Amino acid sequence: MRSLGILWFLYGLLRFCGALRVYLYSATLTLMWGAVISRVPNGFTLMDLFHILLVFVIILGIVAGIVAIIAGLSLMSSRASARRLGLLAAFFGLTNGPLSIALGAYTLVFLVPANSRNS
Repeated sequence: MRSLGILWFLYGLLRFCGALRVYLYSATLTLMWGAVISRVPNGFTLMDLFHILLVFVIILGIVAGIVAIIAGLSLMSSRASARRLGLLAAFFGLTNGPLSIALGAYTLVFLVPANSRNS
């Protein structure tokens, strides 16, 4: 479980970097989205929805990063709450790209008890 904890810790750092990247490039993303919706009849509503989406993505990245780091540390130290935190981190991991989906799926298979899989 130590290696799984190390992977979740590193993944948490990657989620923080992703949230920071979205925050730093939010002006560029807004400009690009504005160019896409420049000929839409009600572009201001779509721009407001885009800003809400950006804030949601940043908050999701930060929360998933915190959960992943805490789960990684608890999996490395083999605490009693490591299974629950690992499962929570796995569900957050399923919301991102291929690397996190693979890590989340492996964690779900690894941490779900064998007797619940058979029933």
